[in-house]
Amino acid sequence: MTRRAIGAAIAALATLGMITFAAAPAAASEGDATTRRPAKAEPAAVPLAATEDRLADGATIFGRQIELHLSDADALGWARISSGDPTDEVWLDRSFDGGATVADERLGYSTIPAGSRSVTSPEFALNVDGKEGVLRACGKAGNRDDIVCTSWFGVEKPQTEGTPAQRAVDALMRLYNKDTGLWKTTGWWNSANALTAVLDYQLATGDDRYEWVIANTYDKNKDAQGGNFTNEYIDDTGWWALAWIRAYDLTGDQRYLDTAIFDAEYMWDTWSDVCGGGVIWNINVKYKNAVTNELMIKVLASLANRVEGDSSFLDRAVQNWEWFRDSGMINSRNMINDGLNDACENNGQPTWTYNQGIVLGALTELHAATGDRGYLRTAKKLATASTQDSGINPKGVLREPCESGDCGGDGPTFKGVYVRNLGELNAALPNRPYQSYLVKQAKTSYAKDRNRFDQYGLHWAGPIRYISAATQQSATEAQIAPLR
Repeated sequence: MTRRAIGAAIAALATLGMITFAAAPAAASEGDATTRRPAKAEPAAVPLAATEDRLADGATIFGRQIELHLSDADALGWARISSGDPTDEVWLDRSFDGGATVADERLGYSTIPAGSRSVTSPEFALNVDGKEGVLRACGKAGNRDDIVCTSWFGVEKPQTEGTPAQRAVDALMRLYNKDTGLWKTTGWWNSANALTAVLDYQLATGDDRYEWVIANTYDKNKDAQGGNFTNEYIDDTGWWALAWIRAYDLTGDQRYLDTAIFDAEYMWDTWSDVCGGGVIWNINVKYKNAVTNELMIKVLASLANRVEGDSSFLDRAVQNWEWFRDSGMINSRNMINDGLNDACENNGQPTWTYNQGIVLGALTELHAATGDRGYLRTAKKLATASTQDSGINPKGVLREPCESGDCGGDGPTFKGVYVRNLGELNAALPNRPYQSYLVKQAKTSYAKDRNRFDQYGLHWAGPIRYISAATQQSATEAQIAPLR
């Protein structure tokens, strides 16, 4: 599943603590590409079998994610490339002097096979003949000479202090790139959700150690993409608008609210009469889908609660909600499918978890703006349907429809969005009716989907696989949601 396949009517859906790592002085800047092509190395180690998995570092080149994984218990490492194309390359380099010089190059050299978008190298030892080593992962697109490498890493010890939520957010922040203001191993819109998770943690706990991330991310990216956190994908803009609303709630800094207002206007300008209303998914693809319209409603309702003297935000939020409610995207089971087909009918595409969640937060904001408890009653009806749906809750644990695979670059973020918004609704209702459900997600993921370094994978019921900043963001939200 690719980023641009989510909700695209014209495309077929694919099946989809606190530790400081010291980079060696000779390591390249994170994410910087070079044009050297390393010489092929003589075989230097025999691939072995790792017993655990820590995502140590990541880098990006031409949309490809390069990852360095370590098994600290066994002093083994391996490389992975994802979101790539056949013939893309990945390998390990090894050093015995902290990265000052490279002792072994291109260990485990692997290429993405035909029909796939990722490949993982064999595992190699960090230490050889009593010499302690460090590894880095390197990779390149198959049709280009440019190479990117992660920083160098060796064996580390896990954090043992702090609450599950604190250790989860600490592990998420270890994947933050201060230079770019974004998160390694995930994408543009996913980073908006990672930032939101960090801010959710501060709001829930009062721990402000990471408040500096707000300004760093904003300043490094305000002029990126289309500027002011816009691009051709209207849903991407919605995620960033919500992140800046959360930043405003924490800091009171008007520039964050002003950016969210700019983004809301940018999104609303795509409203059209096709299918009777609604905003579109992409400037170039006039598809009406659930995620974009749910985000639009939540952004507008959130602004209605924060901007005085402008009734247009609430008027538009109500208009968008009433259109969405009657559009047919909410099916007979009170579950929300991906969008509308060319006949303006429910397209029957998967009931992604985030589409069940965003609407809950949107209706909670609408209730706050109007005092109309009908919005909460509707939200509760939808929340009860989604928390009890066996398709996304086998054995009561949240599972994305794409989890038979790795869920691509987007799906790993979805469950975090769901529990965040369910948590917002839960906190607004008498007796917190979804508390036990949220606690179960937190406890199950902590017990079955967490490594010794408090990193979480894709499958909350286990096994631990496909660790990334996106899976970490989702699980961090799972730990935060019961604390609201």
